[in-house]
Amino acid sequence: MERAIRNAPNLLFAAALAGAAVLFLALTWHFTFLLDTWEFLMNRRDFTADAFFTPHNEHIVVLPVAIQQLFLHLFGMDSARPEYVLLTIGLLASDFLLFAYLRRRVGPWPALFGALLILFLGPAWELLLWPFEISLLGSVLFGLATLLVLERRDRVGDLLACLFLAISLGFSTLGIPFVAAALVAVLQSPRETWRRRAFIVAIPALLYALWYLGWGHDAESHMTLRNVLASPRFVTEALAAGVGNLFGLGSSPVTGATELIWGAALVLAIAATLGYRRWQRPGFDPGLWPVAAAATVNWFLTAFNQIPGRDPSSSRYQYTSCVFIVMVLANLLARERFSRRTLLIGAAVTLLALGPNLVVLKDGRDALEEQSNLVRADTAALEIAQRTVSPEFQLGAEVGTPGLVDIFAGRYFEAVGEYGSPAYSEAELAAAPAPGPHWADVVLSQALPLKTKVRLNGFDAEGGQGNCVTVAAGAPTLSGLSVHPGKTRIEVPPGPEAHLSMRRFAVGEFPVPFPAAPGGSTLVLNVPRDESPRHWYLHVTAEQPVRVCR
Repeated sequence: MERAIRNAPNLLFAAALAGAAVLFLALTWHFTFLLDTWEFLMNRRDFTADAFFTPHNEHIVVLPVAIQQLFLHLFGMDSARPEYVLLTIGLLASDFLLFAYLRRRVGPWPALFGALLILFLGPAWELLLWPFEISLLGSVLFGLATLLVLERRDRVGDLLACLFLAISLGFSTLGIPFVAAALVAVLQSPRETWRRRAFIVAIPALLYALWYLGWGHDAESHMTLRNVLASPRFVTEALAAGVGNLFGLGSSPVTGATELIWGAALVLAIAATLGYRRWQRPGFDPGLWPVAAAATVNWFLTAFNQIPGRDPSSSRYQYTSCVFIVMVLANLLARERFSRRTLLIGAAVTLLALGPNLVVLKDGRDALEEQSNLVRADTAALEIAQRTVSPEFQLGAEVGTPGLVDIFAGRYFEAVGEYGSPAYSEAELAAAPAPGPHWADVVLSQALPLKTKVRLNGFDAEGGQGNCVTVAAGAPTLSGLSVHPGKTRIEVPPGPEAHLSMRRFAVGEFPVPFPAAPGGSTLVLNVPRDESPRHWYLHVTAEQPVRVCR
């Protein structure tokens, strides 16, 4: 019994890891490639130096690009599931290392509480559910590994620390805070060992410097004097956001809005409590300073490069912020002894925090699900229009999903021909949830493209040649008139203008509008033939009878 109680934190943590794996994979199992991932898929498929070393949003991304290329060759582009599996493995590994780090300082039960708060950190949903963020996760994972092996204080530990630190930097510039942490850890060792251990930091820093001189200096920088001067406030807000999110009080589970007030109140309460304990028992654990250095460098570098969309409470920053906060707290509490009552309170606080954070995680998942739906719908439309679409045709905000600006038709078809297609099949597109079919119709209309030509004063009362249908005055065709490939003539008698729109996969709406046809005119609609036998449907609204001749 005593042994079971002693092992209970480890068993609970193992169960939590298994549950998290099931949860993350269940939430993302049907997702495809999203947003920035397409920059790699479209532009970095070649085995060239530029493909690996060109920065992405100021970040070094050597290892994420290598992983993307490896996965393309192993698994193709039909499914993104291998990426989501890798992300899940990375999250579990990172949390395992965090648990090990915390356990060395505060014991198994507090370590369990801290690791659970990070494992199910809903406000960090972008990192938990989007494989592209393996760049940031990889830096954290190998940064934690660096700090752990540095505590060995032997030659093997130093060699591993150098390797892990270089890998951390290879994932993203988030490795820089861990360089600062490693430097402080080395400087904490006896002075006579500094020269012998300097390689731990020097080699990764040199590799990063070489990358920066070769490629990184060309990256767009957002560092400005304004950002530098505003950085103290940014860091303060980042700390408040992180603490609030950690304890389930940073994001409203009802509105999704960020609420810094609760985090700020918690920061003050924690600071007052820890300050009182340090007054009673002066001194700090030496392990505090490397982590404090890493957290400080992380927050200030983020502040220096702040732009709209990179706010202190941004989801992609919360994972790293909260990891550092938990590690700092563990070092501040390293000499504390926790009573059973204190541990019960900690367990209750942890459980209360998990509920709201799981709600936020679910909301984030819903946002990514819609993005996945749009990606598969837009690319399906592109493939249907393959016969006539221009190779330079670009997806983006005007014709579909803003996150697909890296997709040009020519490059996309090259990738599909080599690695397979992630798009919906035609049957899947027809059954897809909104707004996927809506935007698929919009993409199709411009990719084919659908064209109209108006002949003013071209209405012939004696016309109506061909297979014609008359739309009664003031009676819009709610279901639409079937339109075949080729030319369709819309004859509008004198009077008010007629309003025309079309649909193909959309249901209950006609998302493709055309310029109004003036009274007394004839409009010719040209529909190119494509890869789908599915008909288009024309919607006509006018105050006078309109003839549609197919």
